[in-house]
Amino acid sequence: MQEEAKKIYLYTRFERFWHWVQALLIMALIVTGLEIHGSWSLLGFETAFNVHNFCAWSWLVLYVFIIFWMAVTGEWKQYIPTYKKLFSVMRFYGYGIFAGEPHPVPKTTREKHNPLQRLTYLGIVTFLVPYQIITGFLYYYYNSWPSMGWDWALAPVALLHTAGAFAIFTFLIVHVYMTTTGPSVLAHIRSMFTGWEEVEDPAGHEWEIRG
Repeated sequence: MQEEAKKIYLYTRFERFWHWVQALLIMALIVTGLEIHGSWSLLGFETAFNVHNFCAWSWLVLYVFIIFWMAVTGEWKQYIPTYKKLFSVMRFYGYGIFAGEPHPVPKTTREKHNPLQRLTYLGIVTFLVPYQIITGFLYYYYNSWPSMGWDWALAPVALLHTAGAFAIFTFLIVHVYMTTTGPSVLAHIRSMFTGWEEVEDPAGHEWEIRG
């Protein structure tokens, strides 16, 4: 029997704000970063360089606010890793979703992310973003290396920073694809504008991992 769908208020205003601003900053960084590397010419090197640096500093400031917001609101608990139903979720995305099966871990206000999302987002927040920030700082302060006694070559740092950018870009592509797997193609995207998410009756699918 098909479960009754309900709408729940899942994403706060600030959560939606930082989600979209971060997405725009990442796309701007990718576009300008590729121009700095000579992949194309849209703004001109100097303008692309300045825009890239502005977006990078803006993302850093936003990132600090996001971490602070998660800490004071308790939203960090949404990213506690768990293996409970992890393989069920992996099976769902690999097979069940194409067979019309219900999601094994429906969203609730207390559990917004399924186990696979938790591990992915935790890895991005704790490793990929800090990695990109560190390599970006090294790249940005290249002219100061001699005064700090660093006799390094720039090329390896540039390649490491570019590799991180491609990792983020890959996540962005997969993330956009995953937004199309809701009740309708635009359902998840719409929820990130309105805050309201259409889910199966959460009362019948509770899977809480917290005691």
